[in-house]
Amino acid sequence: MKEDQTPLIGDFAKDAGPEAVSAEPQQEGQQEGKKRGFSSKIGFVLAAAGSAVGLGNLWRFPYLAAKYGGGFFILCYILLAITVGFTLLILEIAIGRKTGKGVIGAFATLNKKFKWFGFFCLAVPIIIVPYYSVIGGWVLKYLAAFTVGDMASFADPDSSAAYFSSFIGNSWQPLIYFLVFAVLTVLVVIFGVQKGIERVSKILMPILAILTVGLAIYAVCQPGALAGLKKLFVPDLSGYDAKKIFSTLLAALGQLFYSMSLAMCIMITYGSYMKKSANIQTSARQISICDTLFAIFAATIIIPSIYSVAATTGSDAAGMMESSGPSLMFVVLPQVFDGMVAGRFIGMLFFLLVFFAALTSSISLVEAIVAVLRENCHLKRWVSCLIVFGIMLVLGTLSSLGNGPLSNVLLLERAFLDFFDFISNSVMMPIVAIITCILVGYFMDRTLIMDEIGLKKKLSRSYFSIMIRYIAPVCMLAILISGLFLTL
Repeated sequence: MKEDQTPLIGDFAKDAGPEAVSAEPQQEGQQEGKKRGFSSKIGFVLAAAGSAVGLGNLWRFPYLAAKYGGGFFILCYILLAITVGFTLLILEIAIGRKTGKGVIGAFATLNKKFKWFGFFCLAVPIIIVPYYSVIGGWVLKYLAAFTVGDMASFADPDSSAAYFSSFIGNSWQPLIYFLVFAVLTVLVVIFGVQKGIERVSKILMPILAILTVGLAIYAVCQPGALAGLKKLFVPDLSGYDAKKIFSTLLAALGQLFYSMSLAMCIMITYGSYMKKSANIQTSARQISICDTLFAIFAATIIIPSIYSVAATTGSDAAGMMESSGPSLMFVVLPQVFDGMVAGRFIGMLFFLLVFFAALTSSISLVEAIVAVLRENCHLKRWVSCLIVFGIMLVLGTLSSLGNGPLSNVLLLERAFLDFFDFISNSVMMPIVAIITCILVGYFMDRTLIMDEIGLKKKLSRSYFSIMIRYIAPVCMLAILISGLFLTL
């Protein structure tokens, strides 16, 4: 690679050296991207959207929408998604495509003094994908339960809760399902970007769309579902004050991380596989729309279904919606499906939907790690995949057994899975987003990234600069502080 002559901003200019990003295309990165990249724009969009559409969309978003005023939360989320979220998304994709490298090489190329930051970023998917695969195994278990018709276990809240607690507390059952999910994930990645990730995304994403829309239509046609739709889409501002508005904004902003796969190395990695002829803004807009629609449709499945069953059984719908995380997905919803017409079939389709969504997300997390191993350690893809599988096996086993035999072993007063979730989502991901913005905003010539994105008008370039240098870092800092304050 030729030594870069483009001056950088600030004190880092003098020692940018050959590692600095060039105004000219990175030929080495480009060649590698062409060799291993996505074959088409639609392949990139579907793979990136598949990464974004995951477990966070299918249970966290509906819970937050119900908790924070329904329509008001959705409005806040959409506004933040088209401003802060979209800006961070195009930033990460542009970093990947400009450098043509995985996360470590990408940040070292932008500024060699930030190479350490690439290692910090890489730790995020390394921590997330093992416990994410454990939860993916739980989804497989429930898919199997509804497939064989094990409905008696979900007849009431007590039996449904006991079923879930008994399963995750078991020594071997969760491990087996976790291993199946992890093996399926790694097998797809072994086949590569085009034959593995892109091909699977082109198959699964249309299926996901059909399942989501179909289940949403069925849910809203159930008796009593209208109350759920009203709860979801009609803003409820009763009792709102400045504090609650601020907390709603923070909740919507935090959801962006889960919904758009930000600060996980994924979009930088996928960006490095993106064709130079593809328009970053258009692709990112399509990804954002797809991700947001999936989240809203998921809420349209879950909330009206809960209100419908509550109206039939005389249960408290608001009380059922109080459950978040595993309780909502694995205790409340099975009970809801049990109370619906054709509940076994609907439950099976729902958990098939969740399984596909979890699989596409875990594939992208594994690929982010594999890309770095191949690039920096010069390993073959299958060897890199085996190394990642080994990491998944060790950390995933801890997460799985942390609910059973190792439940007495706590880190920061948390079981292994909860600790890994806290340290990655509440601490590391906001830090990654903040430092990425600081690097591009202050320690390199950010016009290079603007040119890569295709920002030509002075107004759009000024807007991007303001977002990256001031607004986005402040928003991410607010998430970091609130996350630490609420959970420590």
